Amino acid sequence: MSAFSFSIHATDGAARTGTIAMARGEIRTPAFMPVGTAATVKAMKPDEVRASGADIILGNTYHLMLRPGAERIARLGGLHRFMGWDRPILTDSGGYQVMSLSDLTKVTEEGVAFASHLDGSRHMLSPERSMEIQNLLGSDIAMAFDQLLPATAGCEDQTAAMERSMRWAERSKAAFTGDGALFGIQQGGLDEELRGKSAEALTAIGFDGYAIGGLAVGEGQEAMCRVLDFAAPMLPADRPRYLMGVGKPDDLVEAVLRGVDMFDCVLPTRSGRTGQAFTADGPINIRNARFAEDRSPIEPGCPCPTCSRFERAYVHHLVRSGEILGAMLMTEHNLWFYQRLMQAMRDAIADQRLGNFAEIFLPKYGSA
Repeated sequence: MSAFSFSIHATDGAARTGTIAMARGEIRTPAFMPVGTAATVKAMKPDEVRASGADIILGNTYHLMLRPGAERIARLGGLHRFMGWDRPILTDSGGYQVMSLSDLTKVTEEGVAFASHLDGSRHMLSPERSMEIQNLLGSDIAMAFDQLLPATAGCEDQTAAMERSMRWAERSKAAFTGDGALFGIQQGGLDEELRGKSAEALTAIGFDGYAIGGLAVGEGQEAMCRVLDFAAPMLPADRPRYLMGVGKPDDLVEAVLRGVDMFDCVLPTRSGRTGQAFTADGPINIRNARFAEDRSPIEPGCPCPTCSRFERAYVHHLVRSGEILGAMLMTEHNLWFYQRLMQAMRDAIADQRLGNFAEIFLPKYGSA
């Protein structure tokens, strides 16, 4: 399908570490993808994102379709040139907005009719249009168009959405003309049988990689892990497995233990803008008064530029004052923390000690 390969270097139980090789560079797995929904990782420059250790970032079909428009981005040289990022980009198909903006959508077999959340203008997003947009953007990894429901949706609704998603996956594959890779998305809610049918259908169609969709949408970590126990092994072992929209640091560790290779989430950037910093000893709220005269860095021992230069007291002042620099410094630290976490897990898998790593790490975040 594309110039795309996935090599597994080491395993530790269900966990694996490896490399995805693509034209724009290699992606070390397990990998965390910072989210650049609107062609920017908020509060960060591209070279700063790369310096944190990120090999790949994520963009969003729905949002870029509305503003500035996929055709405009194509005329300007594609998404990589537009945003100044020369490494791989994965683009979400827009399927998540089917659920998150459900008050503004109407789902039919053709696709999803949207009323723009920006100006109310009407749009149709179908598997074919989603593939066209992702091709115009120049995506390195495109996602099949799917229908996502909340985890609390009933079995009948989940069944219908999963079956429609598989028909849309087939249409996505047929319409895909990009130079990069195409991933299919497993659906089925919390139901093992539905997940199995979805995995079987996707494997029959054939994709470069496979995502686990429909989790981290309100079911809680315990239920998510229970689903991953059976959902991840259903997907081809020789292809990357991508858990969409996850998550908290402990979510990442739990999912890697179960064989997941790729992740994305807005949490490190969103938390940075709201004053939450992630550290090896658990999260902290830098707005708390106890940090007003704290001379230590956000995380002692962290090599990120923020921790190397600034003290908690200064960052506390910036965040409490609403200064833009506060959001920038906090986001930078959080992105470094996430990439350091991924590297620590890659090293632990290679050394056959991921279980010990998890035993030490998880109690610090389990109640966060």
